[in-house]
Amino acid sequence: MTGTTSAIPRPLVMGVETSCDETSVAVLGGDNRILGHVILSQDKHKVFGGVVPELAARAHLQKIDAVAREALGQAGVSLQDIDVFGVTAGPGLIGALLVGVCWTKAAAFALRKPLIAVHHMEAHLFGASMDDPTAEPPFVGLLVSGGHTLLLYAEAWGRYRLLGQTRDDAAGEAFDKVAKLLGLAYPGGPEIERVAADGDPDRHRLPRPMLRGGQSPSDGDYFDFSFSGLKTAVVELVRRLGEEGVPNAERPHVAAAFQEAAVDVLASKTMRAVEETGCDRVLVGGGVSANRRLREELKTRLGPEGRLFHASPRLSLDNGAMVARTARFRFDLGQVAPPEATAAADLAFPGLTDRMS
Repeated sequence: MTGTTSAIPRPLVMGVETSCDETSVAVLGGDNRILGHVILSQDKHKVFGGVVPELAARAHLQKIDAVAREALGQAGVSLQDIDVFGVTAGPGLIGALLVGVCWTKAAAFALRKPLIAVHHMEAHLFGASMDDPTAEPPFVGLLVSGGHTLLLYAEAWGRYRLLGQTRDDAAGEAFDKVAKLLGLAYPGGPEIERVAADGDPDRHRLPRPMLRGGQSPSDGDYFDFSFSGLKTAVVELVRRLGEEGVPNAERPHVAAAFQEAAVDVLASKTMRAVEETGCDRVLVGGGVSANRRLREELKTRLGPEGRLFHASPRLSLDNGAMVARTARFRFDLGQVAPPEATAAADLAFPGLTDRMS
């Protein structure tokens, strides 16, 4: 493929994402403009109601070459034109991560270009800034995805203070499990939102785990999340509603009740962070950030003086563009990965201090 780089800002950064079930590659210009971007979502997991790690890794291996070629073609450049290679190194499914890391390391090594190891959740913070250049720190960050739920305060890019995190299930995982209980398709988040639109959230009252009156910032669970109890409450509700499963007429109401409970917890904890930090700028990232009810509730609670930042639905997914943007930031700091760099399912969040002081 012949490159036409004379009219394209440099340096060019490639971002590769394979942490779960999206194979994605993006090429960014020097102005952080997306020149090429492909997201290939795997649909073979639907029949299992969740991602099967081995199948995900195999699919990445089969598709990554084609996805990279398409992204390069959209950008009008060749692989040799890329100046910096970024790849999600963790957290995520280790087999899936290794496909992306090995592919990107090989390309960077062969071309003698720098390799940047990117943290998946930090990339979700940068995702919102791809759509809105004003989505800059300081802000309270709510990261909600299938594998993670984090509440942090971003003083500046690369300097984050942990406020709270889930003690069990992640928010997106809870959406997926409840969707499966209700006989809905995978992924569960969009399905719950779709069905809940016709339901009454007050028809069935569900608990709000770790959210109660009288809590204070000194309490260990003041900012933390728990979704396992909420999931269990839905299990019990489903059992009460019918031996053969939830009646069709009740399904929208159960979905709405669950969604309302989850959104209430997420929004309430976020507003506690706003009060504690004095920062009324909130950035929500990760797949669950695409939930319209969550965004509406956060906007309402922030009021006209607050600001809510979130990525477009496309950039809320796991994607290569957010990886490339994060890689550029880390490259500018001189944080090039060593030759022995590899994937880590539990990769530590860079620049994250343990708790608010």
